[in-house]
Amino acid sequence: MQISIEISLYPLAEQQFKTEIWRFIKKLHQVNGLTVVTNGMSTQVFGEYDLVVKNVMTEIKLVHQQLNTAVFVCKFIAGDLSQVKSES
Repeated sequence: MQISIEISLYPLAEQQFKTEIWRFIKKLHQVNGLTVVTNGMSTQVFGEYDLVVKNVMTEIKLVHQQLNTAVFVCKFIAGDLSQVKSES
Protein backbone atom coordinates (compact mmCIF):
# COMPACT_ATOMS: atom_id res chain seq x y z
CA MET A 1 0.00 0.00 0.00
CA GLN A 2 1.26 3.47 -0.88
CA ILE A 3 0.89 6.69 1.12
CA SER A 4 1.42 10.41 0.66
CA ILE A 5 2.16 12.64 3.66
CA GLU A 6 2.28 16.42 3.55
CA ILE A 7 4.21 17.92 6.47
CA SER A 8 4.74 21.45 7.73
CA LEU A 9 7.18 21.93 10.61
CA TYR A 10 7.04 24.99 12.85
CA PRO A 11 9.90 25.04 15.39
CA LEU A 12 8.90 27.26 18.30
CA ALA A 13 12.38 27.42 19.84
CA GLU A 14 14.47 30.53 19.46
CA GLN A 15 17.09 28.56 17.57
CA GLN A 16 17.53 29.09 13.87
CA PHE A 17 14.30 27.57 12.63
CA LYS A 18 15.42 27.16 9.00
CA THR A 19 18.33 24.99 10.11
CA GLU A 20 15.99 22.67 12.00
CA ILE A 21 13.54 22.42 9.11
CA TRP A 22 16.28 21.61 6.59
CA ARG A 23 17.82 19.04 8.94
CA PHE A 24 14.43 17.27 9.12
CA ILE A 25 14.03 17.33 5.32
CA LYS A 26 17.60 16.16 4.62
CA LYS A 27 17.17 13.15 6.90
CA LEU A 28 14.07 12.08 4.98
CA HIS A 29 15.93 12.53 1.67
CA GLN A 30 18.53 10.00 2.87
CA VAL A 31 16.01 7.15 3.18
CA ASN A 32 16.00 4.79 0.19
CA GLY A 33 12.48 4.24 -1.09
CA LEU A 34 11.09 7.64 -0.12
CA THR A 35 10.24 10.33 -2.63
CA VAL A 36 10.55 13.73 -0.94
CA VAL A 37 9.30 16.93 -2.58
CA THR A 38 9.73 20.30 -0.90
CA ASN A 39 8.21 23.68 -1.61
CA GLY A 40 7.96 26.94 0.31
CA MET A 41 4.97 25.79 2.36
CA SER A 42 5.49 22.10 3.10
CA THR A 43 7.27 18.85 2.37
CA GLN A 44 5.55 15.91 0.74
CA VAL A 45 6.77 12.36 1.33
CA PHE A 46 5.62 9.49 -0.89
CA GLY A 47 6.24 5.76 -0.85
CA GLU A 48 5.38 2.42 0.70
CA TYR A 49 3.10 2.97 3.70
CA ASP A 50 5.13 1.32 6.47
CA LEU A 51 8.43 2.78 5.26
CA VAL A 52 7.08 6.33 4.99
CA VAL A 53 5.18 6.35 8.28
CA LYS A 54 8.05 4.74 10.22
CA ASN A 55 10.63 7.23 8.98
CA VAL A 56 8.43 10.32 9.25
CA MET A 57 7.44 9.44 12.83
CA THR A 58 11.07 8.71 13.76
CA GLU A 59 12.15 12.12 12.51
CA ILE A 60 9.23 13.87 14.21
CA LYS A 61 10.22 12.23 17.50
CA LEU A 62 13.84 13.36 17.07
CA VAL A 63 12.75 16.96 16.45
CA HIS A 64 10.60 16.90 19.59
CA GLN A 65 13.48 15.43 21.61
CA GLN A 66 15.94 18.02 20.31
CA LEU A 67 13.77 21.14 20.33
CA ASN A 68 11.09 20.38 22.94
CA THR A 69 8.86 22.94 21.23
CA ALA A 70 7.83 22.26 17.66
CA VAL A 71 4.51 21.96 15.90
CA PHE A 72 3.91 19.59 12.99
CA VAL A 73 0.90 19.88 10.71
CA CYS A 74 0.48 16.68 8.69
CA LYS A 75 -1.93 15.28 6.13
CA PHE A 76 -1.92 11.51 5.57
CA ILE A 77 -3.45 10.47 2.25
CA ALA A 78 -3.82 6.88 1.03
CA GLY A 79 -2.08 6.31 -2.29
CA ASP A 80 0.92 7.83 -4.04
CA LEU A 81 -0.13 11.29 -5.19
CA SER A 82 3.35 12.25 -6.41
CA GLN A 83 2.31 11.73 -10.02
CA VAL A 84 -1.12 13.41 -9.83
CA LYS A 85 -1.41 16.27 -12.31
CA SER A 86 -3.55 19.26 -11.47
CA GLU A 87 -6.41 20.12 -13.79
CA SER A 88 -5.91 23.59 -15.22
